[in-house]
Amino acid sequence: MVKRMKKAGGGVITRRAITPGVQVGTILKVADNSGAKEIMVIGVPKLKTRLRRIPYASVGDMVVATVKKGTPEMRKQVVRAIIVRQKKPYKRPNGVWVAFEDNAAVIVSPEGVPKGSEIRGPIAKEAAKRWPKIAALATIIV
Repeated sequence: MVKRMKKAGGGVITRRAITPGVQVGTILKVADNSGAKEIMVIGVPKLKTRLRRIPYASVGDMVVATVKKGTPEMRKQVVRAIIVRQKKPYKRPNGVWVAFEDNAAVIVSPEGVPKGSEIRGPIAKEAAKRWPKIAALATIIV
Protein backbone atom coordinates (compact mmCIF):
# COMPACT_ATOMS: atom_id res chain seq x y z
CA MET A 1 0.00 0.00 0.00
CA VAL A 2 1.38 3.41 -0.91
CA LYS A 3 0.41 6.44 1.13
CA ARG A 4 0.10 9.67 -0.86
CA MET A 5 0.65 12.94 0.96
CA LYS A 6 0.21 16.39 -0.56
CA LYS A 7 3.08 18.87 -0.47
CA ALA A 8 2.58 22.56 0.20
CA GLY A 9 3.38 23.36 -3.43
CA GLY A 10 0.66 21.07 -4.74
CA GLY A 11 2.76 18.02 -5.69
CA VAL A 12 2.34 14.58 -4.18
CA ILE A 13 4.84 12.73 -2.00
CA THR A 14 4.55 8.94 -1.93
CA ARG A 15 5.75 7.09 1.15
CA ARG A 16 5.39 3.39 1.74
CA ALA A 17 2.83 2.89 4.50
CA ILE A 18 4.08 1.02 7.54
CA THR A 19 1.57 -0.87 9.66
CA PRO A 20 0.83 1.42 12.61
CA GLY A 21 1.91 -0.05 15.93
CA VAL A 22 1.53 2.97 18.21
CA GLN A 23 -1.56 5.03 19.01
CA VAL A 24 -2.55 7.73 21.47
CA GLY A 25 -2.18 6.32 24.99
CA THR A 26 0.70 3.96 24.15
CA ILE A 27 3.57 3.87 26.65
CA LEU A 28 7.00 3.97 24.94
CA LYS A 29 10.46 3.31 26.35
CA VAL A 30 12.91 6.15 25.77
CA ALA A 31 15.99 4.86 23.91
CA ASP A 32 18.27 7.85 24.59
CA ASN A 33 19.96 9.45 27.60
CA SER A 34 17.82 12.61 27.77
CA GLY A 35 16.64 11.86 31.34
CA ALA A 36 13.24 10.38 30.51
CA LYS A 37 12.58 6.65 30.95
CA GLU A 38 8.97 6.26 29.77
CA ILE A 39 6.70 8.50 27.71
CA MET A 40 3.02 8.30 26.78
CA VAL A 41 1.82 9.34 23.32
CA ILE A 42 -0.75 12.16 23.45
CA GLY A 43 -0.84 13.21 19.80
CA VAL A 44 0.45 12.71 16.27
CA PRO A 45 1.23 15.96 14.41
CA LYS A 46 0.41 16.24 10.70
CA LEU A 47 -1.94 13.24 10.78
CA LYS A 48 -5.24 13.95 9.08
CA THR A 49 -7.81 11.25 9.69
CA ARG A 50 -11.48 10.62 10.26
CA LEU A 51 -13.41 12.34 13.04
CA ARG A 52 -13.08 10.52 16.39
CA ARG A 53 -10.58 7.96 15.05
CA ILE A 54 -7.72 7.41 17.48
CA PRO A 55 -4.51 8.92 16.01
CA TYR A 56 -1.84 6.35 15.16
CA ALA A 57 1.84 6.32 14.21
CA SER A 58 4.52 3.87 13.13
CA VAL A 59 8.30 3.61 12.92
CA GLY A 60 9.90 6.87 11.78
CA ASP A 61 6.92 9.08 12.67
CA MET A 62 7.07 12.04 15.06
CA VAL A 63 4.68 12.03 18.01
CA VAL A 64 3.83 14.40 20.85
CA ALA A 65 4.22 12.72 24.23
CA THR A 66 4.31 13.40 27.95
CA VAL A 67 7.08 12.07 30.20
CA LYS A 68 5.71 9.58 32.76
CA LYS A 69 8.96 8.30 34.34
CA GLY A 70 12.36 9.93 34.47
CA THR A 71 14.34 12.64 36.23
CA PRO A 72 12.32 15.21 38.22
CA GLU A 73 13.20 17.92 35.67
CA MET A 74 11.84 15.85 32.76
CA ARG A 75 8.69 14.46 34.40
CA LYS A 76 5.33 15.94 33.35
CA GLN A 77 6.88 17.74 30.37
CA VAL A 78 5.33 17.61 26.91
CA VAL A 79 7.97 16.58 24.36
CA ARG A 80 8.29 15.51 20.74
CA ALA A 81 9.67 12.06 19.98
CA ILE A 82 10.52 9.86 16.99
CA ILE A 83 9.43 6.22 17.11
CA VAL A 84 12.46 3.99 16.48
CA ARG A 85 11.04 0.53 17.39
CA GLN A 86 7.57 -1.04 17.43
CA LYS A 87 6.31 -4.46 18.53
CA LYS A 88 3.70 -4.69 15.79
CA PRO A 89 5.20 -6.47 12.75
CA TYR A 90 5.45 -4.46 9.53
CA LYS A 91 6.49 -5.46 6.03
CA ARG A 92 9.40 -3.95 4.11
CA PRO A 93 9.32 -3.55 0.31
CA ASN A 94 11.67 -6.56 -0.11
CA GLY A 95 9.11 -8.82 1.62
CA VAL A 96 10.81 -9.13 5.03
CA TRP A 97 8.62 -8.75 8.12
CA VAL A 98 10.22 -6.78 10.98
CA ALA A 99 9.14 -6.70 14.64
CA PHE A 100 11.03 -5.53 17.74
CA GLU A 101 10.83 -6.63 21.40
CA ASP A 102 9.49 -3.30 22.61
CA ASN A 103 8.06 0.04 21.57
CA ALA A 104 10.73 2.75 21.86
CA ALA A 105 11.25 6.38 20.91
CA VAL A 106 13.95 9.07 20.92
CA ILE A 107 13.15 12.50 22.35
CA VAL A 108 13.85 15.30 19.86
CA SER A 109 13.34 19.03 19.40
CA PRO A 110 10.49 20.18 17.10
CA GLU A 111 13.04 20.35 14.24
CA GLY A 112 14.13 16.72 14.75
CA VAL A 113 17.45 17.22 16.60
CA PRO A 114 17.90 14.57 19.35
CA LYS A 115 18.12 15.85 22.95
CA GLY A 116 20.31 12.97 24.13
CA SER A 117 23.88 12.20 23.08
CA GLU A 118 23.54 8.42 22.63
CA ILE A 119 20.87 5.92 21.60
CA ARG A 120 20.61 2.54 23.33
CA GLY A 121 19.52 -0.55 21.42
CA PRO A 122 18.72 -1.08 17.76
CA ILE A 123 16.71 1.36 15.66
CA ALA A 124 14.71 0.64 12.52
CA LYS A 125 16.18 1.42 9.11
CA GLU A 126 13.06 3.41 8.21
CA ALA A 127 13.59 5.82 11.13
CA ALA A 128 17.31 6.17 10.35
CA LYS A 129 16.63 6.97 6.70
CA ARG A 130 13.99 9.61 7.50
CA TRP A 131 15.91 11.25 10.41
CA PRO A 132 19.68 11.39 9.62
CA LYS A 133 20.61 13.05 12.95
CA ILE A 134 19.17 10.03 14.80
CA ALA A 135 21.06 7.67 12.47
CA ALA A 136 24.32 9.43 13.36
CA LEU A 137 23.83 8.63 17.08
CA ALA A 138 22.65 5.04 16.58
CA THR A 139 24.96 2.10 17.23
CA ILE A 140 22.78 -0.58 15.60
CA ILE A 141 20.49 -0.03 12.60
CA VAL A 142 18.24 -2.99 11.73
